[in-house]
Amino acid sequence: MSQRRYGENSHFAKASHGDAVDFLLDQIRRYPNQITLIAIGPLMNVGAAIDKDATTFKKLKRVVLMGGCIKRGYGDLGYTPPVGIMPEWNILNDISSAQKLFAAGVPLYVMPLDSTQLKLDEVKRAFLFGQGTSVTDALTLLYQQWGQQTPTLFDPMTLAFVLNPNLCPVTEMHIRVDEKGFTRSEPGAPNAEVCLDSSSEDFFRFYLKRVAAK
Repeated sequence: MSQRRYGENSHFAKASHGDAVDFLLDQIRRYPNQITLIAIGPLMNVGAAIDKDATTFKKLKRVVLMGGCIKRGYGDLGYTPPVGIMPEWNILNDISSAQKLFAAGVPLYVMPLDSTQLKLDEVKRAFLFGQGTSVTDALTLLYQQWGQQTPTLFDPMTLAFVLNPNLCPVTEMHIRVDEKGFTRSEPGAPNAEVCLDSSSEDFFRFYLKRVAAK
């Protein structure tokens, strides 16, 4: 008897949209120099888009990236001991694509671990989870499923920066992604603007007001 893959005949398993790379490139062609691409995961689609049409990709307005680890290691995340500078997850999971992005010539704004270790502590969680909105209720459920005590909000800094750049001041740097996934600050013409530090207090004042809004 042949085995079937789970959900093989279900309409839920069928693709409901086109190819992500084609969609991205098509949108850039339609709106050249107007699109901000926010990258908060491994960069497979970014690398594929550059390979497919680097000229079109270069017509992005900018890329805002959560990734890299420049001068500050992982620190105390609330559930592991502090460690030194290491390859960051999003870069490490597709080093080749990260190298392509940093060489693409697109305005690149980088929010590395240095500025994104933003801890949603017990007081902030109690405030959010007690709001009773659809958004905060969803966050409450996600928190219960996550299984760790104190979430660290790495990715939200990218959106916060787009909405309010003062929350994460940037410095022009030349960053090279090496073959092991380290993001090295080296001499050379700047290819990125990097936020090396941020105010957790300012970030959460901005974040909590937005997320708790009814």
